[in-house]
Parts: sequence; structure tokens; C-alpha cells
Amino acid sequence: MRIVFAGLGVMGAPMAGHLLKAGFEVVGFNRSIDKAMAWGELHRAAFATDFEEAVENAEVLVLCVGRDDDVRDLVTRASGRMAAGSLIIDHTTTSARLARELSALCISKGLHFADAPVSGGQAGAVNGALSVMVGCEEAQLARVRAVTLPYTKSLTRIGEAGAGQTAKMCNQIAIAGAVQGIAEALHFAKCADIDPELVFQAISQGAAGSWQMSNRWATMAEGRYDFGFAVDWMRKDLGIALDEARSNGAHLSVAALVDQFYSEVQAMGGQRWDTSSLHARLEARRKS
Repeated sequence: MRIVFAGLGVMGAPMAGHLLKAGFEVVGFNRSIDKAMAWGELHRAAFATDFEEAVENAEVLVLCVGRDDDVRDLVTRASGRMAAGSLIIDHTTTSARLARELSALCISKGLHFADAPVSGGQAGAVNGALSVMVGCEEAQLARVRAVTLPYTKSLTRIGEAGAGQTAKMCNQIAIAGAVQGIAEALHFAKCADIDPELVFQAISQGAAGSWQMSNRWATMAEGRYDFGFAVDWMRKDLGIALDEARSNGAHLSVAALVDQFYSEVQAMGGQRWDTSSLHARLEARRKS
């Protein structure tokens, strides 16, 4: 199976590497040619500088890029070049509206489209342990699973086009609330002058325990915020969820509040800090 993998950033580069290790024929593509060259040199693999030429002979196009406009551009360009029956898998977090739009475009061209956003962050991509939420035709699920298996630990088809992106919104909404809760608990412990490590030992194995607590409590306590998924990207994702909520009538008061808190982190210069930097905002207030 010949795969073109477009988007060789912190997530896409290791994901494409896992496909190579699994024996797929992979051609890498990135708008910044330097990243494509670096990926090609690291893996001794082919990379393309001409996107249209690369996808002409591809059975599958996998995307892991930045924003809605990036995805729309690449899928539109690919849809006029890929052979009928080819599959496009989009791992980018986008709006559900875009996923439905691009699915309709692909159907009109005889192609198949799957919106398949991932959760697990950079570590999950590197370790091949991402969770995938998929919106696609049921008949294409086995094909999507076969391609993504090398870098995933779980894959769930949520429904038709757009359903995967909607599930990813649920994921980001849940994370936002969880991280803010942990940030406040840690901040409270420091203000109360009790040992954060002992607090963690006491509460992490009970009902308050979570992945975020187990993996970020200690680093938050040390003021370290360089663990992958950036505040700028989280705000993009929460913006997508809040926009969708205005359409479907959902009330996301906590997500909206946390989005505001992330804007304050950005104002502190934390655009590239990871999402646990909500704690930095609270500590800045404690020390002021």
C-alpha cells in the first residue's frame, strides 16, 4: 500500500515513521521542505516536494496538519488527482462542519474520507499509543484501522463524517476541566503550605486520580510546562468546540472559562507552554 503522509510535525513525523517500520511504502510531505528533508534523512525514506505529483499514485493520503484551511487546501488539491476508491484519513483536529464538507467532496470524486482526530499527544505519537476517534463510512473502517494500527492503541468509529471531530471536541472539553481542577488543587496545597508530593500520594489513587494528575502534577509543581501540546493549539480546539456548541445548543460554561484562562496564559508569554500551564497563571497571582 502506497501512502502519502502530509504534515511531518511533532505528531506527524513519528506517526509516519511507525508506518515505515510496519512495512508500508510511505512518501512524506510537508509545506516546510526542511521538515520533510529531515524526516526523509532520519528514516532514509522518500519525501515529496510536489504534493499533486505525490498523491497521483497513492492509495491513501494521511493528513496531520494545523487548521481547517490547511486541510481544505490539501484535500481539495488531492481530490482532483487521486484515483477513484482511494482513501483520505485526516488526523488534524478540525471542525465537524469541515469534515462533512470534505467527505461530500470526496464522495463526488469517487474517493473515501475519514475524519480521525487523535488523542495522546506527542508522547502517544512517539510511542505508537494514540487513541483515534473516527467518522467514516462503516465499510471503510477496516481499511482505516489497518493504516492507523502502527501508531494507535485504540480506534473507535463514532459515526458518519464529522462524528470523529465531534468526539475530539468532547475530549478537549474534558481535558480542559480536568487540568484546571488539578491546577487549582495543587495551587491550593501550596497556599495551605502542605507538601504537594504528599497530597499527590494521598489523592492520586482515589476518585480524584486521572492521567493528567499522574503525569502532570509533579511537573506542574516544579513549574515545568514543556510537555507537548501547546496552549495555542488548545485554544484553537476549544474555539472549535465552543463554536459547535453555539450550533447544537450545548452549554459549555467550564470550557469557556478555561479558554479565557488560557488566553491569560498566552498574555504571560505561554503560547507554546503545554496545557498544564494553567497552574502558572494561578501561581503568578499567588506571588503578585
